[in-house]
Amino acid sequence: MKISKKAAKELIELSRSERFRKDMETVRLNRHNPFFKKGKINIDAYIEFVTQFNEFINHEPKPFKPMIDRVMKL
Repeated sequence: MKISKKAAKELIELSRSERFRKDMETVRLNRHNPFFKKGKINIDAYIEFVTQFNEFINHEPKPFKPMIDRVMKL
């Protein structure tokens, strides 16, 4: 997928912006993974997040349907 010359020019100008670089550095320094605690994956935090997110979007689980295929190869 190619971008237009105008879009390419805008990206080049943005890459030269000192303010943009400082903003991206601030984002990099302040990001964190909420599912890691003390350097290890915290599965309880992930499950809690997914549960609350599904409640937020009002997601209704689909009913379970057993698979009936006998030979399942990937």
